[in-house]
Amino acid sequence: MVVALGGLSDAGGVISQLREFLRERSEPEEVVRFNADLLLDYRSRRPLITFHEDHFADYTPETLTLELATDELGSPFLLLSGFEPDFRWDQFIDAVLLLVDEFEVSTTVWSHAIPMPVPHTRPIRATVSGSREDLIEGRSVWKPTSKLPASISHVLEYRLHGLGEDVAGFALLVPHYLANTEFPDALLATLDGFMAATGLLFDTNEISELSREFHLQVDRQIEENDESLEMVRGLELRYDAYMAEEPTSNSPLVGDDGTIPTADQLASELERFLAQQRENGDGTAASGETR
Repeated sequence: MVVALGGLSDAGGVISQLREFLRERSEPEEVVRFNADLLLDYRSRRPLITFHEDHFADYTPETLTLELATDELGSPFLLLSGFEPDFRWDQFIDAVLLLVDEFEVSTTVWSHAIPMPVPHTRPIRATVSGSREDLIEGRSVWKPTSKLPASISHVLEYRLHGLGEDVAGFALLVPHYLANTEFPDALLATLDGFMAATGLLFDTNEISELSREFHLQVDRQIEENDESLEMVRGLELRYDAYMAEEPTSNSPLVGDDGTIPTADQLASELERFLAQQRENGDGTAASGETR
């Protein structure tokens, strides 16, 4: 299950980008619609309505839904998206846990992004939490211990972990000076983490191209300002020094040049792996599981 709830820190627009990406590519079908009147504080997050000359039109209420979607190869997964509930957290999480059990969800993943003093010229890293020790060991480069205001995604992960369910959270470390932009690298990093955690496959070629264009634009702007250029170079030195002391394994989905393979390349690699498993006589498949 992919959890994409707004309300928490969204540096680089990672959640808004993720929801748009999945809605365009995974053909989600609504399974459950939660009652916004019970969960949403309308005065805190007022929905949008359009005034057209002499009347109101295009009222857009907030929604919170669970949808059934598929990845590039047709593998099913659940998408929980919309607003973060303002009220009845325990009741909402209890309902989600029942749905996780009913749909036999094998893995739950969620993400948000934190503005950090890191350069855009280096790969986005993350703090990884949850029950997946392999992902934490291989990807988590910053492991603080601190008290912080909880989000419902935090509490959902806490409850799932306590129940022995497979869950992973990715807190992306996004350059602070790009926190208010839609940073394509944040979406790429999120999808990379989700694919590694769930086995789902998505074609990210279009996002990679947007990332290249975005970097060219940002680089041009920074080169025109000596103070910005000096800041980025200083961040690079600090980042490289930190990473030299805290090495982490590269993602198996990311090449040496930082690119993510296409869905066709991933499918070919998957077919090769499954064929090898059959030759070894130890290939197994679990039935009835939804990611």
